[in-house]
Parts: sequence; C-alpha cells; structure tokens
Amino acid sequence: MKFSLGPNLFFWPKADVEQFYQQAKTSNADIIYLGETVCSKRRELKAKDWLALGRELAQETDKQIVISTMTLLESPAEIVTLKKLCDNGDLLVEANDLSAVQIMHDLNMPFVAGPAINCYNLSTLKVLIKQGMMRWLMPVELSGDWLKTILQQATDEHIRDQFECEVFSWGYLPLAYSARCFTARSEDRPKDDCQYCCIKYPQGRKMNSREGEQVFVLNGIQTMSAYQYNLINEVTQLNDMGVDIMRISSDSELAFTQVDKFRQQLLTPINYPLDAAQECNGYWHKIAGMSVA
Repeated sequence: MKFSLGPNLFFWPKADVEQFYQQAKTSNADIIYLGETVCSKRRELKAKDWLALGRELAQETDKQIVISTMTLLESPAEIVTLKKLCDNGDLLVEANDLSAVQIMHDLNMPFVAGPAINCYNLSTLKVLIKQGMMRWLMPVELSGDWLKTILQQATDEHIRDQFECEVFSWGYLPLAYSARCFTARSEDRPKDDCQYCCIKYPQGRKMNSREGEQVFVLNGIQTMSAYQYNLINEVTQLNDMGVDIMRISSDSELAFTQVDKFRQQLLTPINYPLDAAQECNGYWHKIAGMSVA
C-alpha cells in the first residue's frame, strides 16, 4: 500500500504553494500530484511553473511526481496548455478530462485516470486501459462494496494486473464542476471580472442550508463537500481488497499529518472516532454522503 498527496484543489498564493511542496519533499507520501485542476484563471503558477516545480521535486526526492490536468476545459487556449502539460517529456500525467486521455493516447504515453473521469464499470475500465491508463482513481461517490465488485471482475477478466487502483481517502470531496464561478457569484461578481477572489478563501467558502447546516464548500467553479471525507478506519479493508494507493488531498498542511496517521494504520490499526460535525465517510458505506458510519 502506498500513500499519495493529491493536487491542491484550492487557489493559494505562489509562495504558499512553493512552501507546501518544500514540505512535501520530506513527507511520508510516496506519490505527489501537483497542478491546476479547477480554473485556468488561477495563474499564480503557470503551466511552465508547475512543470518546473514537478521536475525539481522529481530530481530532489525519490517520490513519484504526477502532473494533474484541468477537469473542465472551456477554450482553445486551455487545450493548448493541456497539450503542453501532457507532452512534457518527463512526468507522469493525471488526466482529469477525456481530452487529456485522447492526447495521452495519441502520444502513446501511460496516464492516471483522475476522479472526474466517469468510470463506473468494467467496460469503461477496459476502454481506458486500451487508451493507456496505468492507474485509476475511483470516482469519489462510489462505495467500498462497488469497488470490491469491480476489482474482482477485473481479476476474473485477467486485467487486474494492468492497472493500479487509487482511492480518494481524506479531504474535501470534489463533487461537481460548472461553467459558472460560484465564488465570484457569492461576491456578486461576474465570472469575467472575478478579480481572482477565490484566493481569499484558502479552503473555499462554506455554504449552509436554510436550516444552517453546512452542505458544500464553494471553490471557484467546483462544488466540494462541506465535511472532510475520512477513510482512516478503512485502511486495513482497502489494503485487503488490493487497493494500491490511498490519496490524501492537499487541502492544507494537515495533509502531511494525515499521511503519517494513515500509514501508521498499516502497522497498528486504531479505531478513530470521526467528528460528524466536520467529517464524513457515507459514500464508502452506501449511506448519505454527509453521514458517518
């Protein structure tokens, strides 16, 4: 079992991003993902900067470095940037859109299928493997039972050894994307004049229901869970199922602590009581996503 730091989904100042990845160098993560996955207007680091940072990490650590691509592409300029990231010559790529899958296939290069790729059955897995997928991150809304079934089906079809399986295991869940910028809207700004306001919210904007219950986190064009998903009590189960990698989202510096705690579960399992006011694991257990089993 390996542990990864997923891409930072929020918009931070460049200095904060660089400081985070300096800490990531010495973390206990085996794999580090980096890159802008949410909005192309977030230009504190441009494509060349992400690639330079990725190459620096690859040279200075023994960790696997992966460049993550955008999830929702809306312009020809974004396709041009996507092609530069895919054809970088050095680093593995996480494809978060089917256009990236196609580009990687055309380049005859392996790739990681990110959580936004809608892969819900064995037939889709076979298609992605044929396209060059070498690692698959299960969509975040699916359950442990579902994963166990599809991995068994892959074993029965003799393709399980053709891909690694990664599971989003800690952090705010990326749930949906829209052409509209919710953060700009919350400040009564048009998307075209957002003034990059999401940089003021390093962990997004909490959105409550009319009853006052936290429901979502608004993160630019991305809607996230209000509670942090936490599968720390399922580490042993995932390991027994044959899951290769557990992903810790780079929400904050707490991610480094979580990597340590998750890794320790392989040695000395502890049943951690989850805080139902801040954490959830419902999707994994086939109950309401905001719930704790």
